[in-house]
Amino acid sequence: MSKRFTDRLVLVTGAGGGLGRAFAQRFASEGASLILTDVDVPLLEETAALLRAQGTVCSTHKFDLASESETLQFAAEICSQHPRLDVLINNAGLAYGEISHSFAALSQQKWLRYFAINSIAPLILAQALRPSLAEAKGVVLNVSSMAAFMPATAYGVTKSSLNAMTYGMANTFGADGIRVNAIAPGLMETPASTAQLPPGTHERIQSQQALKLHGTAEDISALAAFLASDDARFITAEIMSCDAGNRLRGWRS
Repeated sequence: MSKRFTDRLVLVTGAGGGLGRAFAQRFASEGASLILTDVDVPLLEETAALLRAQGTVCSTHKFDLASESETLQFAAEICSQHPRLDVLINNAGLAYGEISHSFAALSQQKWLRYFAINSIAPLILAQALRPSLAEAKGVVLNVSSMAAFMPATAYGVTKSSLNAMTYGMANTFGADGIRVNAIAPGLMETPASTAQLPPGTHERIQSQQALKLHGTAEDISALAAFLASDDARFITAEIMSCDAGNRLRGWRS
């Protein structure tokens, strides 16, 4: 495997498991040093232990994206310690539970919480880390979803908003040479999706795919490594689907 991220620093939010851990492992395998965050400390430290056993340099940090003050404090510490940050992967967010199956009956308070974490926090964090990202002429990757294209739940609506936020971030951050893209994964076979999706959902979504394949977190992390690398130096303001050609690009309806 190529080492496109040797001597580069990558920050992954939500790195405790699933897709976040896959991102961390992929970038580590290509030579990156890592900053890992999650609200679940035991899972976060488990990810870090796996990487350190392979010789990867990484640090772990707990903060809550729902808190702007915690986010800003964390970002200030990172900018102070690391004047150069090459990649930010905004992976953390809410995906399961009420957000994934509710829509019209949600209260304003719940809607605002979901938007704050899934749509606005990626901007707040990226803006706070902007000095270090600008120094590296770095990359921001937002993790969206196929659900963003035909939203039938609050989750899909927040990811649709994140897509719009991605365009705005790319336009604004481009002045500093920072590229901003989003990845919209399709169905992935992760422990969380297996445990949380209702029976029959996997089969229904796979039946909509042009390719009859089982998606994995590694499929998404491979795309992320490309988009964050110099191989994609001319790509910004894009929402990249990775869903086996799902014909509907909507789920959990």
